[in-house]
Amino acid sequence: MMSGARSQSAPADSPKAAAEGIRSQAIRSMTGYAHSQAAIDGFSLRVSVRSVNHRFLDLHLRVPEGFEPVEPQIRQIVRERVRRGHLDIAVRYEIAGPAAVGVNQEVAAAYLEAIHALREKFSIHAEPELASILRLPGVIGPPTASLDEEIGRIAGVVAKCLAEALDRLDRMREHEGQALSREMFGRLRDIASLAARIGVLAEGARPAFARRLEARLKELLGDAHLDPARLAQEAALAAERSDVSEELTRLASHVKQYESLLSGSSDVGKKLDFLLQEMQRETNTLLSKTPGNEAGGLEITQLGLEIKSEIEKLREQVQNIE
Repeated sequence: MMSGARSQSAPADSPKAAAEGIRSQAIRSMTGYAHSQAAIDGFSLRVSVRSVNHRFLDLHLRVPEGFEPVEPQIRQIVRERVRRGHLDIAVRYEIAGPAAVGVNQEVAAAYLEAIHALREKFSIHAEPELASILRLPGVIGPPTASLDEEIGRIAGVVAKCLAEALDRLDRMREHEGQALSREMFGRLRDIASLAARIGVLAEGARPAFARRLEARLKELLGDAHLDPARLAQEAALAAERSDVSEELTRLASHVKQYESLLSGSSDVGKKLDFLLQEMQRETNTLLSKTPGNEAGGLEITQLGLEIKSEIEKLREQVQNIE
């Protein structure tokens, strides 16, 4: 990315002015991590949120057994706060106090009944070991009824921890978004500068292109008479086919729209991606009209390829914008 000395002031609609206003806008990255935890009578909770880029909202939940009634509330809270990204949300629940090492006798009894049934069916004489039974899932811990009774209170704590974790995630993603915005504004300045240089070259190339066309026709026709009016008409048609002013105008318009979205909008990742597709299309058309090695065509082609390179770098960055 090119860099240069900064002036003391800039027009309100310039890329520099927009870059200086990054702090007031809400562009967010899709990458971040945050967590929150709470300790309340009888239990403690920890909610962690990890986010990476994704085209849509892709939510993965990991909750303890028995927390299924809380899942719809978690999903609703996330949908209201996050538009895009792959989110891994984990809820960790721990019992505090004597209940934390309690034995769920109903679960243990069910295991023992199953063991006795197998012993009788297959004539197994070995007695079950108590330690092995205690290691079976659900034997150590609070009874299911206890969790069912507490789930309403737990749901409220989960919602509070999740909201706090998402607040912290947003702050991290906004910080990352500011860094991305600064870099993208710099690339937009580069694209505008390259396009301006192409405009100057293309304007200066028209007379030279007409002279080259006339010389080429004389070379082909020899001593045959050339009608000046017809020659001017052919030159005008050829110049029109190679005119890139319309592509440059549309490219400049897309750059301004891009700057506007960066300066004052949120949830713009998909819009920015669409604008980059249009910018790439205009640049490809511009390059297809460039007359090879004639009338500065090589320099215009080189500048156009540099614009394409900057657009590709912008597309890589936009993939991480919500």
